[in-house]
Amino acid sequence: MVNVMLAGGIALLVALFGTRLVIRFLVRRGYGQPIHDDLTLHHVKRGKPTMGGGVIIVAALVGYLGSHGVLRVMEGSRAGVVTHSSVSVSALLVLFLLVGLGVVGFLDDYTKIRAERSLGLTSRQKLAGQALVTVAFVALALWTHDADGNAPASTAVSFVRDTRLDLAFAGPVLGALLFLLWSNLLITGASNGVNLTDGLDGLATGSCVMVFGAYTMISLWQHNESCSVSPGPHCYPVADALDLAVVAAAVAGACFGFLWWNAAPAAIIMGDTGSLSLGAALAGLAILTRTELLLGLLGGLFVIITLSVIIQVASFRLAGRRVFRIAPLHHHFEVVGWPEVTIVVRFWIIAGICVLAGLGLFYGEWVVSS
Repeated sequence: MVNVMLAGGIALLVALFGTRLVIRFLVRRGYGQPIHDDLTLHHVKRGKPTMGGGVIIVAALVGYLGSHGVLRVMEGSRAGVVTHSSVSVSALLVLFLLVGLGVVGFLDDYTKIRAERSLGLTSRQKLAGQALVTVAFVALALWTHDADGNAPASTAVSFVRDTRLDLAFAGPVLGALLFLLWSNLLITGASNGVNLTDGLDGLATGSCVMVFGAYTMISLWQHNESCSVSPGPHCYPVADALDLAVVAAAVAGACFGFLWWNAAPAAIIMGDTGSLSLGAALAGLAILTRTELLLGLLGGLFVIITLSVIIQVASFRLAGRRVFRIAPLHHHFEVVGWPEVTIVVRFWIIAGICVLAGLGLFYGEWVVSS
């Protein structure tokens, strides 16, 4: 528990104080956010510093590695103290997704700034970058093993734990390919979901704090009820669950510190650098904690906003009519006349309800099965 608190605290402080320095740097370089012409209400935000998601990534890395460094010092100074200071493969895989999709998002943001337009990389370029990172993630997650011979990921489709639907039924090679496609769907969907939500000051950041906080609690519970700690028919075979909690806490703390500067009126925007990386990290946590389908409920706000875009596009193409004034959904309420802060707070409430419902299902399954 100490390492979880350390990771979150260090990441929060790095983001809180580091973001101010980054804002000054970005302002001097003129790295401002282009605004889509349809969003006339947001023209006041044109030129606001962007790519702030880089701060979240760095803060999360410093929080995670810093917590392990502090615990190693504690182990060295106090003989016999067990602090779980070892860096795990599972945690590094989530951080790999965080950084990998952060690079894709950075290229997108930088393209927008350089071209001085609201469109960066093409959709094909984004999908190619996401797929490339996903292939490396899946290969390492399936074929890297710990000292006990356990791989970080499972080919079984999971809800609150692995279900009976194991993609390996098609054979080891085809099963791995199906798992790659499934993982790519999760990672692409989650990263694009957070990206679509990142349209109002603090909306995506605050929602991510809640979901990463939920994964901190889930991973801690899985560690306490793991098959190595509490063997039994309903134990969790999740590898490195405690270290996954450390990663989740580090990212949650980084988002929390960044939110100080990203809340309305935002002094900095996370950009695709932040939104794509945060969504990918959420998908990585879902895959490695065996809660893939549960992510759809925990991140329910991201799902709702993504569905609003899908509905809008489908309705316009099939019937020539728009369901919403403008999509994504939060911009619809802006056009209707809701103040930005009102929309953000109410959508945070929805995000919180979804997180509580997801945690309730996770805990309820354990109670019932036990």
